Amino acid sequence: MTSSPLLTLFSHQSQGGLRDRLCGTLRQAIASGHLRYGQKVPSSRQLATDLGLSRVTVEAAYAQLESEGYLQRHSGRGTFVAIAMPQRAPTVQPRNGLRFSARGSQVLATGGCQDPPFPHAFAAGSPELRAFPHTQWRRISASVQRSLASKVMGYGDPCGYAPLRQALADYLALSRGVRCSAEQVLILTSSQQALQLLALMFLDSGDDVWLEEPGYPGARNAFLAAGARCRAMPLDEAGAVPLEGSAKLVYLTPSHHYPTGTPMSLARRLAWLAWARQQDSWLIEDDYDSEFHYDERPQPALQGLEADSRVISLGTFSKTLFPSLRLAWMVVPPALVDALGRARSVLDGHGALLPQAITAEFIQQGHFASHLRLMRQLYHSRRDVLLQQLTTRCAPWLTPLPAAGGLQLTVRLLQGDEAALTTQGQAQGLLLPRLSPLYAGQTRQPGWILGFAALTPGEIVSACDKLVTLLSRCGQNAR
Repeated sequence: MTSSPLLTLFSHQSQGGLRDRLCGTLRQAIASGHLRYGQKVPSSRQLATDLGLSRVTVEAAYAQLESEGYLQRHSGRGTFVAIAMPQRAPTVQPRNGLRFSARGSQVLATGGCQDPPFPHAFAAGSPELRAFPHTQWRRISASVQRSLASKVMGYGDPCGYAPLRQALADYLALSRGVRCSAEQVLILTSSQQALQLLALMFLDSGDDVWLEEPGYPGARNAFLAAGARCRAMPLDEAGAVPLEGSAKLVYLTPSHHYPTGTPMSLARRLAWLAWARQQDSWLIEDDYDSEFHYDERPQPALQGLEADSRVISLGTFSKTLFPSLRLAWMVVPPALVDALGRARSVLDGHGALLPQAITAEFIQQGHFASHLRLMRQLYHSRRDVLLQQLTTRCAPWLTPLPAAGGLQLTVRLLQGDEAALTTQGQAQGLLLPRLSPLYAGQTRQPGWILGFAALTPGEIVSACDKLVTLLSRCGQNAR
């Protein structure tokens, strides 16, 4: 080998001093087969000149590699490669493709989940990040790092940072009527992790889980991946209707059904609590956006309606603060705290302490409540703008469902092909999250879930201009 290829390899070596970098370069060339057994390497003088090194450095590198058995030096003849590296076997492709476990295959069959990194019209579930109180967050972050320093740099409690658990217990008791102590609050990275943790601990293959129809696909995916048999519950004006028989877990969104927005009535909530006691089952209450109700106050959490209820309640900061914070919470009965904490330690040890400490201070200093009040007003006005646009401009094609709260508004598609229009909309810069895939049965309602919270009124009107154009073309094509 000439020294010019060695120059390329040497330029990619960045660790250590010059001698160590040259040793690494020569080892890599020998290991990759570019320098082979018995081949003469450039003289130390030549290599020093080509690489811009001193001859002393090259001599030291050759001596090091000779001691390791890579090179052998012969007086008057030169330096040669002294080791024959085994040839790498060609990569064999699996005859029947990649093989995964049944559970792994089920996970892949869900299609995965990819939220847009930046909110576009009409990405669902995206909060407004431009109005976030960045100044207060930076100040608190600096203060926490000064005061706690190394105390938040080590391993943490799998159940979460104690001050954050206390702050959340206080907040949930006052705002949502949740009955819990700080010890019952588990801090996790996401509500999806909470669902996966519950699936791991409660479900065996073939167990029944009941879910609302239509419903949140993330919950269905978590339970299907655990091997559960997912059964769809119908909805009426009072909320989810129980099926015949029993289930290990029942997943509910009682405060604001996802995606239709229907709240569950008090009578239906009490009926579900009685059913769970009778069946010895667990109800999972996903309180995903109860902070954002506009036309009336939301009912208290299902968990707080009954002492010692068989309800596991969960929520996330992704909508109330920002998604990349990666913090969620789960309130569990006292008897489950130790088991779920230990299970969480097996899955991923613990959550990052620094963001938990900052969030705890943010709540305790009152900034969280202030931020929610501002966002509630902002989102309310944006919901009204979108509703006005839809009802006045899109009536022939779309019917909005009641939207008393939340970050998105669901619409039924009255004419046109949902899948085709979604693809065409994407080409025009519109994200139109589809409604029909949220149904598990054969009967599926076409429509979209239109996010509005992260869009200014001007952005909403501009997006509706594109939507009207898209739907108008659909009508012309139909004729």
